[in-house]
Amino acid sequence: MKGPRILSFLFFLLLVRVLPLPAEYQWPEPDKDDLTIRISVMGPGDELYFWWGHIALIIEDRASRVKKLYDYGLFSFENDNFFVNFAFGRLLYSCGVSRAENNIAGYILSNRDVTFYTLDLPRETKEKVRQFAEENVRPENKDYWYHHFRDNCATRIRDIVDLATDGQFSEAFLNAPGRFTLREQVQRHTWFNPFMDWFLSYAMGQDIDVPTTVWQEMFLPSEIGARITDFRYIDNRGQERNLVKSVDVINVSENRPLPLDIPRKQWPRELLLSLCIAAFLGLLMAYREKVEIRVALGLSQSILGLIFGISGTIAFFMSFFTNHDYTYHNMNLLFINPLLLAAVPLGLLYAFPRDIFRGRFWGFLLKALWSYVVIAAIFSMVLRILPRFWQQSQVSLALVLPFAAVLSLAPDRILRFKRQYLWRQHH
Repeated sequence: MKGPRILSFLFFLLLVRVLPLPAEYQWPEPDKDDLTIRISVMGPGDELYFWWGHIALIIEDRASRVKKLYDYGLFSFENDNFFVNFAFGRLLYSCGVSRAENNIAGYILSNRDVTFYTLDLPRETKEKVRQFAEENVRPENKDYWYHHFRDNCATRIRDIVDLATDGQFSEAFLNAPGRFTLREQVQRHTWFNPFMDWFLSYAMGQDIDVPTTVWQEMFLPSEIGARITDFRYIDNRGQERNLVKSVDVINVSENRPLPLDIPRKQWPRELLLSLCIAAFLGLLMAYREKVEIRVALGLSQSILGLIFGISGTIAFFMSFFTNHDYTYHNMNLLFINPLLLAAVPLGLLYAFPRDIFRGRFWGFLLKALWSYVVIAAIFSMVLRILPRFWQQSQVSLALVLPFAAVLSLAPDRILRFKRQYLWRQHH
């Protein structure tokens, strides 16, 4: 496996070094002095971990004719126990330095937005930023424990901007009210993939549903670009100046789903899907006396139990046994949890019983399981009235509650009550 990957990498480097970038992608003019500081914001990529974009610091030194890119989001799947550490929330990332031309060319070739923000800083401040960046990439300093919201590639660049403005950047935005919650900011970037959009929303707990500040929202690279563009500060000479002197769009992606300006309400889509599933299951329930229909009904419940049981197991593990603190205090676990895996064997036993009596017994246990889901879901809705238990769980409730209600004991109880009522009316 390593041979083809090495050849692909060498071929990519050859393309970067041999083929010049098109004219419209040429670098902006550097500053008049020998140092130019830029922030490069890259748009979403194909892989899940690139959906929220990327950001890097670029320092161009005309004296040495070198453009360096300082990247604070480096990780490798080849690291020892990477996937185990990732599962437990032990995310060891690092910062590194590379040739800026090669790095930016890679983003362009992978069809990602690239925008340069050239900073207007005094010469001595530029040198301070360069020394800070060089100190970061030293072997003893380069590694850090990554956090998706509090310490990532974007927050590191945000802090460098604060350093360059002598704390004026944080003073302006540290307590300024943000636009959205952290969950809503995530959903702005996941809307185009229905499954991952639902799963990430389901797996994250209530701690990310509290009001945010602008400072916190700058865990996203695009938010930093938006905030620095019009920011003004007082330099070390007492002069007011714009932080950004120019914004240069280096590349615009084509046919790529872009983040939404305002997060979309996704629960209507999930509710529609659940209603369709509920209608299908209701039809099977009406004719379940037929063998082939009973088999379809049992297998359907096994599949639902498998999907939501696995999802619940992953969320349960992340919430109680890992360092992924944004999954803690998850109210969704009340009604989507590992218990739903019980529907897998129960569905199979119901679909292929040894006799009618046992088939009815397994069917009753299935109805009891789905009744628990309905009761727990309603209970979670009641708890949401209390501020302490508030969580944006509408998406998960909309997806599960309708079909669970059809599979629960409720339809049989309603039908029995209706028959008793009609009998009393005629007698």
